[in-house]
Amino acid sequence: MRLLSRPLLLLVGLIAAGLAWRLMPRDGAALARLSAIAIRGGGGTFLLASALAVAIGMPRQAVAFAAGLGFGVWRGLALALAAQMLGCLADFLWARTLAGPGLRRRIAAGRWRRLADHLAASPFRATLMLRLLPVGNNLVLNLAAGFAGLAAFPFLAASLIGYVPQSVVFVLLGSGIAIGARARIALGFGLFAASFLLGLALLRAMPGPATSGGVDTP
Repeated sequence: MRLLSRPLLLLVGLIAAGLAWRLMPRDGAALARLSAIAIRGGGGTFLLASALAVAIGMPRQAVAFAAGLGFGVWRGLALALAAQMLGCLADFLWARTLAGPGLRRRIAAGRWRRLADHLAASPFRATLMLRLLPVGNNLVLNLAAGFAGLAAFPFLAASLIGYVPQSVVFVLLGSGIAIGARARIALGFGLFAASFLLGLALLRAMPGPATSGGVDTP
């Protein structure tokens, strides 16, 4: 039974992701549909739809924007972070469940080697750095952490902290709260700058060369 569990899980995950990808419209239409769910539907419906969207690769900033548009600042921020974390957890657990010794050996010798090495050497700090730097891909990092067999707590804790700054920015933009345009732009630039500088400081403190091609989506 165990011999069949991993191939079956892989097949189920790929089919589910493929169906979800086909059902989800592309580009601006995806954001428009998610925003419509936020405005018309309840928080639970939005949470499930957004978590699925993040899990199959939708930018988490789009989720935060839609949450701010539909639910305001505080509730929108809570729902956006919850959706991002659920999507992250789904990717991570799926990849970690599939990651047997053979797959880990191939990763150790392949193109994800440097990313896996950095994550394994310092799971919390490396994850936080990659979440804060405004480059890369969220889905790739989730899967890489799972395939590398990273411990769940440091990865998820660092992900949650790293998600906060840019989520706040996009929730504010989506909510259209009554602060002046200049103040909103200044706040956005300030949070982006703080996030980038902290990520850069963590990058410089990391041992070994910087990872290229595996860093996280802002």
